[in-house]
Amino acid sequence: MITVIYLWRIRSSSMPRAIWHMASDRIALKRNPAISFFKLIGTGTGQTFTPRDADPTLWGLIIAIKKSELASFDRSDLVNTWRKFALTESRYVATPISVHGSWSKAQPFVADLELAKSWEGKVLAITRARIRWRKNLRFWRAVPPVIESLRGCAGVESAIGIGEAPIGLQGTLSIWSNSAAVREFAYKGTAHKAAIAQTHSQQWYSEELFARFALREVRGSTTSTK
Repeated sequence: MITVIYLWRIRSSSMPRAIWHMASDRIALKRNPAISFFKLIGTGTGQTFTPRDADPTLWGLIIAIKKSELASFDRSDLVNTWRKFALTESRYVATPISVHGSWSKAQPFVADLELAKSWEGKVLAITRARIRWRKNLRFWRAVPPVIESLRGCAGVESAIGIGEAPIGLQGTLSIWSNSAAVREFAYKGTAHKAAIAQTHSQQWYSEELFARFALREVRGSTTSTK
């Protein structure tokens, strides 16, 4: 299985159509036997992980799919329908190399440990958390220093906020020059280490996931709020 991320930039006037597809596309995705996992996502700047960050002109899809079926899916009615009203499309093809945690009680990505040892190219990282409702305010207060650290971190090429809902289901999608840059931020960044400590002491999350991927292919324009 490989991981594929689509991002579609649309006009503001097309937002109702995008919202409709966020709901209706689930049926076709669930019925596709080649897809083992999918998430339809909205995006944002990720500055505070509150609704005011939302970018109503950028929407996306994350799937785990059989590599042999990607070409067929890329020509599917689902993808082509988005293309009919999208201004731009970006597609990222990646292989998991490190996965910790779960997403909607599932293990969506299986890491290729051999590839992880040898991969020296660009890395795509996905973080995702289900925030405990009563912890939202504390979480929002802690986010800005981490985001500021991320924006200024050497090696990060682009970063956006992602979410399955406006509140409570939040994450990031970022692209890095290499694995070392990700590790430098994750384990040595002062703000990030402080946030990790608070995550455990404050029990912000009822579920969390951190995954790194070998970025195999990028097609179309890249999107960034860096």
